[in-house]
Amino acid sequence: MATTPAHPDPAPDALRRVLGTPTLVIFGLAYMVPLTIFTTYGSVTQLTEGHLPTAYLMTLAAMLFTAIAYAVLVRAFPSAGSAYTYTQRAFGPHLGFMTGWTLMIDYLLLPMINYMVMGIYLHDQFPAVPAWVFVLGAIAVVTLLNVVGISVVKRANLVLVGVQIVFVVVFLALALRGAGDAPSLTAPLFGPDMPWDGLFAGAAILCLSYLGFDAVSTLSEEARDPHRSVPRAIVLTTLIGGLIFTVVSYAAHLVMPDWRSITDPDSAAVDVMVAAGGRALEAFFLAAYIAGCVAAAVASQVSVARILFAMGRDGVLPKRLFGTLSPRFGTPVGATMVVAAVSLLALVLDLGTAASLISFGALFAFSLVNLTVVKHFVLDRGRRSPRDLLLYAVVPVVGFVMTAWLWLSLSELALVVGLVWFGLGLAYLAVLTGGFRRRPPQLALDDSGAAGTAGNNGTEDTGRGAPAARPVGS
Repeated sequence: MATTPAHPDPAPDALRRVLGTPTLVIFGLAYMVPLTIFTTYGSVTQLTEGHLPTAYLMTLAAMLFTAIAYAVLVRAFPSAGSAYTYTQRAFGPHLGFMTGWTLMIDYLLLPMINYMVMGIYLHDQFPAVPAWVFVLGAIAVVTLLNVVGISVVKRANLVLVGVQIVFVVVFLALALRGAGDAPSLTAPLFGPDMPWDGLFAGAAILCLSYLGFDAVSTLSEEARDPHRSVPRAIVLTTLIGGLIFTVVSYAAHLVMPDWRSITDPDSAAVDVMVAAGGRALEAFFLAAYIAGCVAAAVASQVSVARILFAMGRDGVLPKRLFGTLSPRFGTPVGATMVVAAVSLLALVLDLGTAASLISFGALFAFSLVNLTVVKHFVLDRGRRSPRDLLLYAVVPVVGFVMTAWLWLSLSELALVVGLVWFGLGLAYLAVLTGGFRRRPPQLALDDSGAAGTAGNNGTEDTGRGAPAARPVGS
């Protein structure tokens, strides 16, 4: 008599559940890149007039409220898709599509920025080799890792994050050794002449450093226990990352206490390394920073591939290209290759143009995620006990206000170009739905991660016996 396997094979379009909380946190930290503070160190230090650690704490406060919103939503919707899935389920497929579209510019450009930075730094060290050679090589290696599978990615992330942590420990030791020479130990945190406009503008830029917790939410279908491990990993990633950013930026102030001495914001990190430990530390920094860029490129390409996979499986994007998994590797190869193709823009775009768009998409999505908590739990499900109102109303409303404030603090260029991208998405949605006369396809997932179209017995997995999802066109 045939017996049922203890661990049946996943459905053809279901991702494999292999990730635990520690691995998810490592993934989130790899996405955040502990050394990313040195990418914007010079420019934001000048913008905040030497109060970079305070700007990081302000961003951490806003991101922590939003991380809690993600943590409660991932229990209700333990499926790949991130903010796209959450807003789709709470507000309907039209707004879900626009959230996914706006967030897509964020995810699509993050891998490209890492490839771009690697090309810049490596070409600077090896000027005989053109930067495009390093860019193409990095795209090829990272894409191969992501096609082979998430198990290979998690091992690579562990090594690459480990290199950065070792560097952070060495840097902090050298910085603290000279702490007694700093004129003031409290100046980078607060002072009577703090430029509040500059602090909010700087905090808006720094929100990019905290995107790791959002990336963790995209791996819900690959977590062994998504109802517990993913919420924990989201909050832990935000707290650990924020602590690292704040402490390292504070230590950098101890090394270079006078922010006015920064002459070139783009190379300020190199000046800090030389001042802290000479050329040897500069070389170590370069190695660790490149390792961080590789880890971030791997993690960000994994995340956006799964966003595109969720939308392709949904039918919002062409399913043949985006919504299928490789029979051999069980990974979304088509979506991964599209991300690699977009990353080739690193050969022609500049870093500033790409970076100006990422904050727009991230903060727009974060704001809607906070509103989704209120809509889903308080308005739709009637969760209105004192504890529920605190968790499902007060916390997300505070998160929404803080992220909206940061969004309005972005540069004019970021807002204009971001709104143009939003308009393009709205036009595509109009074509997709026949002038908004019908609903775009909806994503329906059961607890095992199997996918289908709404109306084909798809249900919302809330852990509380939620009703079936609404059929398309209802």
